[in-house]
Formats: sequence, C-alpha cells, structure tokens
Amino acid sequence: MRFLVWLLRAFLFFALFAFALNNRHTATVHWFFGQSWNAPLVIVVLAAFAGGCAVGVLAMVPAWWHHRRQAARPAPGATAAA
Repeated sequence: MRFLVWLLRAFLFFALFAFALNNRHTATVHWFFGQSWNAPLVIVVLAAFAGGCAVGVLAMVPAWWHHRRQAARPAPGATAAA
C-alpha cells in the first residue's frame, strides 16, 4: 500500500512539474487603474490557487471557532468528576 501511495505522489509531482515546464510563457494580469503584472503563466496559476486556498481557510475560521467553543463547554447534565 505504501508503494502505491508513493507512486501516486511521484505521478502527481511529475505531472505538476511537466505542467510548469509547459507553461513558461509570460502572462499579463491587468489590475485596476492601468496597473499590470507580467509573470510566467505557472506563477499566475499558483498565485490564484494560493489566494483561493487562503480565502477558503479564512472563510472557515468562524466555524472552527464555534465548534471549538462548543467542544470546550461541558455537556448538559454532566457533572464534573472529583
């Protein structure tokens, strides 16, 4: 089973590496007020992915805090063990 997991990891690594090598062309990202950013396409895609992950994690923080507070409260009707 470990061999299959490492094989899957190696395949994923080489697939992403090949993607990066095939997308070295310069891409231009146009921002507001006439600003633009020139970078390799793979960097633009990586930045968009990282930004999406960050937004997703930040969106989950209130729910995590809520569940953590609920887990810290004693259950109703439960007594503390002496």
